[in-house]
Parts: sequence; structure tokens; C-alpha cells
Amino acid sequence: MAALRHGKYRFLAGAILPGLLLYAVFVLSPYAQAFYLALTDWTGVSGQVEIVGLDNFRRLVDDPLFLAALRNNGLLLLVVPAATIGLGLLLAALVNFGGRRGSTMVGGVRGGEFYKVAYFFPQLLSLPIIAVLWQFVYHPNEGVLNGVLRAVGLDFLARTWLGDPHLALWAVAGVLVWSSVGFYMVLFSAAMESIPRDVLEAAVLDGAGRLAVLRRVVLPLVRENVQVAFVYLGVLALDGFAVVQVMTVGPGGPDGSTEVIGLGLYRNAFTYGRFGYAAAMGVALFFLTLALAVVALRAGRREQVELS
Repeated sequence: MAALRHGKYRFLAGAILPGLLLYAVFVLSPYAQAFYLALTDWTGVSGQVEIVGLDNFRRLVDDPLFLAALRNNGLLLLVVPAATIGLGLLLAALVNFGGRRGSTMVGGVRGGEFYKVAYFFPQLLSLPIIAVLWQFVYHPNEGVLNGVLRAVGLDFLARTWLGDPHLALWAVAGVLVWSSVGFYMVLFSAAMESIPRDVLEAAVLDGAGRLAVLRRVVLPLVRENVQVAFVYLGVLALDGFAVVQVMTVGPGGPDGSTEVIGLGLYRNAFTYGRFGYAAAMGVALFFLTLALAVVALRAGRREQVELS
């Protein structure tokens, strides 16, 4: 029996240790290198590395461009998750409960599967491709958006969407929402479809309307999905590099109005050769993302405890 137990542990060690080794080499090791480089003034080319301690982090506090990027990422964090989750829940509810009311059920709309595929389509495109497409949409003279506004007699609403410092960031936020909402619509729709039918039937038989069913029955049961969506969308909002890099003038302009942390990191590392300073930006972004995830997960856990 002891020999059998010893063989079991040896089997478990042989199955787990290779995966742990790969994880340490390809995941933990790059993190450790980034933390180390953040304490140096390495240029990315020279073999000489001087330890400067926390000087790079002190420079971040006094860097107006980094502070602007931090502000812009904060605005995206407020807008993108809320708008995407709200639209995703609305579209999922319409697909699943927006059809004709039956005798004991609230039915979905006709052709709901088609709508799911149509809304999910942007997920098949990479973010750089989406950014290029939306450059044409936002073009001030030949763009689709201004063309539609002029065609319906709303010329006064036409703007240079990516050239106006007051509008450029919101134009980027709109692209991030558009590119993400289809995925979360399908996610929330799948969660709603998994709700037991008898629960919905009981609510309808008790006289609850569509809004009451959605607010008091459906939303509490998809709370965990919303929580996960908020974390992922928060990470997207704290990044935003690909869309800003491709779409905006500068990039990051005009006047730094679309500057984000990821863009500043890229510029400092590969344009200015300040890899140590860029690594400090990466470390700051890492801890911001980690804090967001911890706060979101703890808030969700606290709500579950209160509900129970």
C-alpha cells in the first residue's frame, strides 16, 4: 500500500512539475525581468545596466504625459465596461425575452440566433483591422459617419472626430465598445438561456412584467457573468494600445488627448530607448490591473454574501 502511495505521488509530480516549469519560464520569468528592469536605466541595446532604484517610479509621478495617459485610461475604465455591459445585457435580454409573450413565458425575438452571429462578427477581426476600418468611418471628409449626418441634413453635427482633442478619446472608446459588445451579448445570452424555465414561468404566473422579470430574476442570476465581464473589460480599458496606436494622430494626439499607458510604454522603449523607464510603466500598469481585478472580485463576493 505504501509503495502504491509512493507511486501515486511520483506520478503526480511527473504530471505537474513540467507544467509548473513551463509556467515559471514563460510567465513568471518575464514578470521578474520586468520588475528588475524597472529598477535600472537600461537602454535596450547596451550591455551595461545601472541600478537606479526607484528613480524611474519617481519620474512617473512628475511625467505630465504619463499622468495624462493615466487620466485617459481612467476615463476609458469608467466608460467602456459600463457601456459594453449595459448594451450587452440589453441586447441579450431583447434576444431572449423581447419576443411575443406566450401564455406562461416571455419569448425571445424571431431570428435570435442570426442576431447573435451578426453582433458577434466583430470578434472575428483583430483590433488593428477594426481600428483601420473605423479610421475610414471617422474620416472628416469621406467618412461614413459624417456622410450619413450630411445625408440626413445634420451637417452641423459633422466633426473631425479624431482631430478634435475633446472628441478623440470618446471616438476611441466607441470603437472599443463596438468591438466588444457582441462577445458579451453572446456571453450574457448564454447565461440567460441557462436560467431554469420554471423560475421564469413562476415569475410570469405571479404577474411580473418583462422589466420586473429582467430586474428581479434574470440580472441576479447572471451577476457572476457581469462581474467577470467587468474585469476583462477593465483590462481592455487599461490597455487600449492597439486602437490608439493605429487610429489616432501622433499617435496619442491631438495634444495627448488619446495618450494611454501602453502607448507611452511602447514609445519610451522602442523610440527613445528607455527600456528601464518603460518597464516601470509596465509595472505600474500591472499593479493597476491587479488592483482592479481584486476590487471587482471582492465586491462581487461581498454582494453574494449579502444576498445569501
